[in-house]
Amino acid sequence: MSAFDASDQAAVTSDERVLRAAVAAYLGRYRGQSRLHTGSDLKIYLTWCTDQDLDPLLVGRVDIERYVRWLQEIRYYQPSTVSRLLSVVVGFYRVCVIDQILPYSPADYVRRPPVPAESPTLGLGHLQFEALISTARLSPNNNDFALIAMLGLLGLRIFEACGANIGNLGEEHGHRVLKVCGKGDKTVLIPLPPAVARAIDRAVDDRDAGPILRNALGVRMDRHAASRRLRQLADAAGIRMPRMHPHMLRHTFAHDQLSQGTSEGNLMRLAGWRSRTMLQR
Repeated sequence: MSAFDASDQAAVTSDERVLRAAVAAYLGRYRGQSRLHTGSDLKIYLTWCTDQDLDPLLVGRVDIERYVRWLQEIRYYQPSTVSRLLSVVVGFYRVCVIDQILPYSPADYVRRPPVPAESPTLGLGHLQFEALISTARLSPNNNDFALIAMLGLLGLRIFEACGANIGNLGEEHGHRVLKVCGKGDKTVLIPLPPAVARAIDRAVDDRDAGPILRNALGVRMDRHAASRRLRQLADAAGIRMPRMHPHMLRHTFAHDQLSQGTSEGNLMRLAGWRSRTMLQR
């Protein structure tokens, strides 16, 4: 995709070419999934600017403070999400200053929301996860079982599961493996337990190319479709959670691994964590 596609023409400014150049310069610092997700986060800000009739290159600090309040009080995002979205805005304006598009960054002194050291996200209990994966296994949609297995039994991030292709499946030393492209385009080989392999085989259904997970239209499932399917499966399984979302299954995976005696070092390798602080979250 082109660099400005990430904003979907969200902002129409007095000099759109300058804004296009600024967005292209900022997103040019990223690649792969990082570029895609950063573009998606930037799109939220540019869309907000359009709704507020603001030129992103003419805003002041108070406007960005209002954006932060909107994320907190209107969208009800968690502090960690608000902090991430604000970091994208700060980075965008920093590049604008580096490239001499702006004389200074209006985001320099915007207050960041405090992020708790421990994540407020909780995983599912053992019985809850058993009910969820059993419901997915019995679902007429073959993608449901694979989705829950990849998130809850492999501990994949949602973009890793949705981005997995049939061509990423292989065999190493007699074991079936899945090549996963994680954060920072870091590629790892993950062994597939038999239950996950069976779930993936059902989703692949004799295809030899394309995405493993597909939506109702037969194209690649994205994180939004995956979140909807997860909520529907949770409802069918009788699980009542106020904010059911895919990352809860990653927490479930980590908690289960620790309860089974997996060492912290092995869990870090399985989950793709670089810092031990993630074990506290």
